[in-house]
Amino acid sequence: MQLEDNFIVKAVTWKTHAAPLKAVREEVFIKEQHVPVKLEWDGLDEAALHLLAFNNANEAIGCARLTGNGSIGRMAVLSPWRGIGVGRALLTEAISLYQQNGIQNITLSAQVHAIPFYEKSGFKICSKPYLDANILHVDMQLN
Repeated sequence: MQLEDNFIVKAVTWKTHAAPLKAVREEVFIKEQHVPVKLEWDGLDEAALHLLAFNNANEAIGCARLTGNGSIGRMAVLSPWRGIGVGRALLTEAISLYQQNGIQNITLSAQVHAIPFYEKSGFKICSKPYLDANILHVDMQLN
């Protein structure tokens, strides 16, 4: 759990927090980025560990998914909360949780516009650009 001035990041499960996780991802991925519903709900959520960022009113404002193999995915922050460190806090907590569990090779699939964000945390591009849900991505790795 990571505390910030106006939000908190907590590790949660799909079983206990599916509704707020779905709400954030539907807003960012499905509505804003037009990711097809069938691609967003890929069947990996129930077995994954999730991170949720909550504001002071206890509303979900961001999320990330850790599938257990060193992969970070489904990182999303609601539009009004971008640019104030919510995404950085989610990423830092995800990296920390993996490292605490002895996982040193951490990977993610980054939308091309977000490459600089991940590079600031030490991630490096390790693939050519490719389309995923009609959005240009690259694979990135931190070791």
